[in-house]
Amino acid sequence: MKCIAATLAFAVFAMSATAAEADGKAVFQKSCAACHQASGKGIPGAFPALAGNAFVQGPAQDPATVLLKGRGGMPDFSASLSDADIAAVLTYVRSSWGNGAAALTEQQVATLRAELKATQFAARQLSNKH
Repeated sequence: MKCIAATLAFAVFAMSATAAEADGKAVFQKSCAACHQASGKGIPGAFPALAGNAFVQGPAQDPATVLLKGRGGMPDFSASLSDADIAAVLTYVRSSWGNGAAALTEQQVATLRAELKATQFAARQLSNKH
């Protein structure tokens, strides 16, 4: 009985992880790939590579802060991406193209958003600003 329960719990976790990865990839394709490229290699001199990027793979709050507040030429996505979307896209980026960093949760992003006093997600269509 314990074996069945453990197998079921693992299956649910794996499906959730796969769904989050798929959602993260979709958010990346929609909001990030134009600049950082589908390959994660960026455009030299314009948009940094995310593949093999130490900043992306470092403390999770650092790239999350960039998405919530912007930095340099990187826009602020706080009003256009939900906490779940930010967690999913950063989980995808931190585990793709040879990157091996830990996932982020929606709660971690929500906590950081509150700490940074970042704009709340507006639940509307993305503008062409990004």
